[in-house]
Amino acid sequence: MKYPPIFQVATADPGVTALLGANPTRLYLFGMAPEKPAGTYCVWQIINGAPDNYLAGRPDVESHALQVDVYAASASEARAAGQALEYAIELSASISSYNGEDRDTETGLYRYSFSVDWIVRR
Repeated sequence: MKYPPIFQVATADPGVTALLGANPTRLYLFGMAPEKPAGTYCVWQIINGAPDNYLAGRPDVESHALQVDVYAASASEARAAGQALEYAIELSASISSYNGEDRDTETGLYRYSFSVDWIVRR
């Protein structure tokens, strides 16, 4: 399996790094975020995917669905970072859904969530 290059795409965009930082960029694979990240941050995970199978020959691409969740101290900060990520990603993949917004009761952080469909060449 080849993973979608979300980190490379996001860190190449100045709008994203302005909101999520540049060194380090606070964009984490699920379960890899620090316990209490400083500032606005994002986590992503693959929620499903499959190779594009053919009757003859090996698949040359894989389709992945990703869930992206942005967390911030305010709703406006979460939305701004989420929209910057969407803007950066949509030239390489498709934003497939908006998954809602809420506020985490344990941390008090605001969450902005969306899904991405990404086709990756093997």
